[in-house]
Amino acid sequence: MTWEIDFLNAIQTGLANPVFDTFFRYFTLLGEPVVFIVFCAILLLPNRTRKMGIQISLALIIGVLFGNLILKNAFARPRPFTQPGAVIDAARLLIKQPTDYSFPSGHALASTNAAMVLFLNNKRWGALALFGAALISFSRMYLFVHYPTDILGGIAIGLASSIISYTVCKKLFERYTFELHLPLRKAKK
Repeated sequence: MTWEIDFLNAIQTGLANPVFDTFFRYFTLLGEPVVFIVFCAILLLPNRTRKMGIQISLALIIGVLFGNLILKNAFARPRPFTQPGAVIDAARLLIKQPTDYSFPSGHALASTNAAMVLFLNNKRWGALALFGAALISFSRMYLFVHYPTDILGGIAIGLASSIISYTVCKKLFERYTFELHLPLRKAKK
């Protein structure tokens, strides 16, 4: 863990400034669960994006179950700001202090889930989303709430659960041709 604290300290001593503090404090909010719930709900509404909404929803469910519920509790890794030698402690955090364990990063996992499924369905939007996921992931290290290996673990689980979801859903969509229609307005008489 020493090299990881050294790496996070280097980010703080080399990059930290008021502009980045503000940017990453707010950009990291894009990785919050409510953002992905709203994003999936929006994708589930139109017929043309519904299948992608289902794929992302399934990827998020797999990722949260495996990463946040199983691995976080199995590893029970403390957050970096609680460790000796950290240049940032709980009193100096720029965001609300996380209360769960550190490994893997849920923000990295969820943002990778959404971005990878988008990429598998649409390369242009997916590439932009992957860049956003990388910024969200970096923000967690900049804000001193995750180690580099937490980020790598979250990304790995996010990639795996996205590919599983995409593949399973694609096979189901091919095998069972169905249209999902939501009654958004009354039918005309």
